[in-house]
Amino acid sequence: MIDFHTHSLISDGELLPSELVQRARVKGYRALAITDHADESNIEIALGQLIRVSKQLSRSGGVRVIPGVELTHIPVADIARMVKKARSLGAAVVIGHGQTLCEPVAPGTNEAFIKARVDVLAHPGLVTDAACAHAAKNSVYFEITARASHGISNGHVASMSKRHGVKMLLNTDSHSPGDLINIETALKIALGAGLDRTDFRKIENNAKELLKKTSSLS
Repeated sequence: MIDFHTHSLISDGELLPSELVQRARVKGYRALAITDHADESNIEIALGQLIRVSKQLSRSGGVRVIPGVELTHIPVADIARMVKKARSLGAAVVIGHGQTLCEPVAPGTNEAFIKARVDVLAHPGLVTDAACAHAAKNSVYFEITARASHGISNGHVASMSKRHGVKMLLNTDSHSPGDLINIETALKIALGAGLDRTDFRKIENNAKELLKKTSSLS
């Protein structure tokens, strides 16, 4: 399992990074990114903490730990600047908090994150044809999520991604100990979104591709 979207108590997760990683190790994870929520108020502090602890935990072996952020409810006009800031501060993975159907995310957020070339657009909701076309062009991955509240649009995201050639990842958006999953559960979530086993193998390859991309940054 490679998971690019998890949270620790540095933002609103329940676990210290060290316990999150240990629980991921037991689940059979190969790698995970800790991508705590960030905006202008906390991005320097959150990333500084995550970069330090990720290096320590990766040295302990078993699971590669990647420091990142999930830019969350950023004013649309500030998204491009915040993506650049996250990268300049050392984020190896930058996730955009997409227009999930269960939160009042500002209209235009998906398109702004895609234009700013985030690595992953998380739980993007009712993505449009135009957004998908831009994501495919800008090499932005769309997330199929294991998180129940955000996952209500997984089927739409999956079908639109396949139609437009957008690469997908399957992430947990873990906040609690029970949110981490094994590879068998990940497959079931993909199948439940209307994908098939061939699609799931592509998702696994996409995760390996992004993991390789982050290798020089974490």
